[in-house]
Amino acid sequence: MLARAARGAGALLLKGSVQACTRAPRRASSGLPRNTVVLFVPQQEAWVVERMGRFHRILEPGLNILIPVLDRIRYVQSLKEIVINVPEQSAVTLDNVTLQIDGVLYLRIMDPYKASYGVEDPEYAVTQLAQTTMRSELGKLSLDKVFRERESLNASIVDAINQAADCWGIRCLRYEIKDIHVPPRVKESMQMQVEAERRKRATVLESEGTRESAINVAEGKKQAQILASEAEKAEQINQAAGEASAVLAKAKAKAEAIRILAAALTQHNGDAAASLTVAEQYVSAFSKLAKDSNTILLPSNPGDVTSMVAQAMGVYGALTKAPVPEAQDSVSSRSSRDVRSTGASLDEELDRVKLS
Repeated sequence: MLARAARGAGALLLKGSVQACTRAPRRASSGLPRNTVVLFVPQQEAWVVERMGRFHRILEPGLNILIPVLDRIRYVQSLKEIVINVPEQSAVTLDNVTLQIDGVLYLRIMDPYKASYGVEDPEYAVTQLAQTTMRSELGKLSLDKVFRERESLNASIVDAINQAADCWGIRCLRYEIKDIHVPPRVKESMQMQVEAERRKRATVLESEGTRESAINVAEGKKQAQILASEAEKAEQINQAAGEASAVLAKAKAKAEAIRILAAALTQHNGDAAASLTVAEQYVSAFSKLAKDSNTILLPSNPGDVTSMVAQAMGVYGALTKAPVPEAQDSVSSRSSRDVRSTGASLDEELDRVKLS
């Protein structure tokens, strides 16, 4: 009889298990699943079970068996990431500007026990905490910083929520501000400020362009002057070098002419050639008299060319009466000096003739 009763109980248990496997667990009027002895908990869910009104255990995903009447499923917590829309609310900034701001909150239940017994409604509590934290953080910032530091503002709200919700078994993953609504007058002021800032930037850029242009023009003039001075310097150097080369060439030519003249004077009939040259120079100088001025001085016998040539040759003979040199080089040097002295004497004589 006992064996028959055991077989009947086993059949009933097996039938209940098959029914639980073929259909989803029914939920009570409160929205919680019933205790059907054999339960299958879905993945990423935590079912909190109470036994006789006291916390007993948390059912893991998969197959679980409960005692009817004694055990009761009290809470069902989702372990997935939950997205909550934070309603739009008003907040006052540091510079007394009223903003309408809303956001999105991303959170996850980390401890089902604390989420069940630490707070009555976790989602509502976190939403209210996010709103109050948002107002508190916005009160620390001015209007301009609210737009520039949205990331730091979101991070501050997340840190504040995590510190307060740690005892609730909830962790805030991130908070994002969706929209920030500014009063119409403040928006107009901001647009005017943006336009003024753009005009200021345009004026600054224009002035910088004018300054750069003036600097470039001045640099160009400076470089032009430097190049012109360098060109003038090079021209003067080249001109001086040319003049020096010309003077040197003239000196060499004159020295060569004197050398040739000295060599010619030492040859046969050199004195006759010198007399002829003096006579030609005398006639040429005599022909140029009274061309530059009406007042002239003439010698007593201006037409006597023979006496003038004899006088010049007498001077030349007096100068050439010198001791015979011991070497050929000294002869050439003295001949050159004699020729130069003779030329100088002839030039002086011609000048005296012109004056006379």
